[in-house]
Amino acid sequence: MKCHSCSFEIVLQHKIGRQEYCPKCKAALHCCMNCRFCSPGAYHDCRETEAEWVSDKSGPNFCDYFSPTEKEPLTRNKSAEARDKLNRLFRK
Repeated sequence: MKCHSCSFEIVLQHKIGRQEYCPKCKAALHCCMNCRFCSPGAYHDCRETEAEWVSDKSGPNFCDYFSPTEKEPLTRNKSAEARDKLNRLFRK
């Protein structure tokens, strides 16, 4: 998996615990942003229907459904990316 904060490649040798952090940037590893169920825009921003609401998506949590993602980390939302593209397109 890759850290959601710095994209550092982390080799998993065991189940990630709540108090584990990225060795490079010290971001929480057991967090929504590193989970395969994280889906901004979905109910509670999570595709797991049984998961409880987590307010801090990048902070450590107790979610029993956490499963490390193999996809690229979600670092920015699509609206911010679209806004940047429009600003570059219409720059004077």
